[in-house]
Amino acid sequence: MSAHLKEIQKNLLSQSSEATKASHRKFVPGNEKLYGVKMPVLNQLAAKFKDGGFELIEELWRAGSLEEKILALKMMGKITKKDPERSLKTIQLFANNIGNWAVCDAMGMQGLKPILKTHQREIFALAKKYNSSSDPWQRRLSLVLVEWYTRIPSLHPEIKKLVKALEDDNEYYVKKAIVWINKNFQKGK
Repeated sequence: MSAHLKEIQKNLLSQSSEATKASHRKFVPGNEKLYGVKMPVLNQLAAKFKDGGFELIEELWRAGSLEEKILALKMMGKITKKDPERSLKTIQLFANNIGNWAVCDAMGMQGLKPILKTHQREIFALAKKYNSSSDPWQRRLSLVLVEWYTRIPSLHPEIKKLVKALEDDNEYYVKKAIVWINKNFQKGK
């Protein structure tokens, strides 16, 4: 375990509360370990430790708590532009271990945010790959990855294909993503 991870875990423990833990359990069902730390604390830690690079990001992910995974994705969003290809590969690695909507959405909306404009083709390729996955979190991720692009009318047909492929999906959080994307389409009208 690196010195950075030890320091982060010490911070997470010192900032944890039972009330926040209960809130997380209520709104983010899943089996991950929880510290019970609020998002502003994770934002501060992401800014402080972003220079730990991909090694620290991967170490945080392996540590496995909800907060450690979200922190890893927030940190990645801060350094993605430095190595977009590694970021895309890291997302693919992490996509094999999504346990709840909060991690899924952080992955799709924060980890790659700085390269949405420059790596649109690669992000859509990932969305297409995950769209037919047997894993419901990867299917949700397929839509979350393209959520930002709903602001660009010329991309609507491609996004609608992803939505159509999942319109009969029985998984609650996939259905919620479909509603979210469709609401975004309505905003643009």
